[in-house]
Amino acid sequence: MFYREAGQFKTSYTSDQAIFPIRQDLWFIALVLIFAYVAVPLLMQGADDYMYQAVLIPFLILSLAAIGLNILTGYAGLLSLGTGAFMAVGAYATYKITTAFPGLDIIVVFILAGMVTAGVGIVFGLPSLRIKGFYLAVATLAAQFFILWLFNKVPWFYNYFPSGTITAPPRELLGVLITGPEASAQARYLMVLSFVAVLALLAKNLIRGRIGRQWMAIRDMDIAAEIIGIRLLPNKLLAFAISSFYCGVAGALYVFCYLGSAETEAFDIFLSFNILFMIIIGGLGSILGSFLGAAFITLLPVLLTNAPQFLGFAMRADMQKHIEFMVFGALIILFLIAEPRGLARLWQIAKEKLRRWPFPY
Repeated sequence: MFYREAGQFKTSYTSDQAIFPIRQDLWFIALVLIFAYVAVPLLMQGADDYMYQAVLIPFLILSLAAIGLNILTGYAGLLSLGTGAFMAVGAYATYKITTAFPGLDIIVVFILAGMVTAGVGIVFGLPSLRIKGFYLAVATLAAQFFILWLFNKVPWFYNYFPSGTITAPPRELLGVLITGPEASAQARYLMVLSFVAVLALLAKNLIRGRIGRQWMAIRDMDIAAEIIGIRLLPNKLLAFAISSFYCGVAGALYVFCYLGSAETEAFDIFLSFNILFMIIIGGLGSILGSFLGAAFITLLPVLLTNAPQFLGFAMRADMQKHIEFMVFGALIILFLIAEPRGLARLWQIAKEKLRRWPFPY
């Protein structure tokens, strides 16, 4: 009864196509942002950093990477298995820029790293004009292995450090340390949250516009899209560029605001598969689905790890890991069969029922 459109009249095309056509949606997003920015830091003040480090920060970063992959796969219809490699490009580019230009603002560094990743994504997106589907997935899988091999074999990328790792140097923003070993978890969380909120809003607006409609036309039938005047190569390369930009920024935040230091193994093929699972479970072609899928993939291991101790069962760590893999596989199969459009579709159905309640039609 609280989710109704009564009295909300739309008198122009702009208002009808607004990002939040129903006023309650705008209130809900505002409450979520207030909770994330104000309530979470207040409620966790003085507590340990476990929730920040194990749940909130990785959830936000993986949501950003999932949005990037959803732009490419869910909206443009271009399957990619190289998300982890593009995140690695963003991380290593951030490391090189921060060490080469120590005085450069860290936000500018993250944006530049995303632009470098966008350039790499354009290079590996060139075959998308001639190949698609499974063959394009194999091409991006080759990018996954080649990029990680390059970072392993060329010491210049990690500044000739003997261990081959990249480490986030300490950097401040407005006098607050947000990277490095001394940075507080709360400061890193707020930094990641700000990037995710801004980029998610930009992605939502991009999808609603002309570019998003062209991508969806290419996804549904590329031959028909070309017949009506949509240029395939520029639009596909733009999808690769924007998707890679999001993944590159996510990779930069992954190392600089979450891990602190990393090797190439942190961006292996399993990370790419995990992000693909996120958009499958959350919902292809949905910004909200990227968040829901990331929340599911992030929270499930935490619940499976702590549930046996909470219920009083003694279980070995390897057994817990095996159960986690089994649950992941079973749920992916379940969503593919029962609801291919994922959790976002279930949320949409619930909203439609609320708008019609108590009437059954």
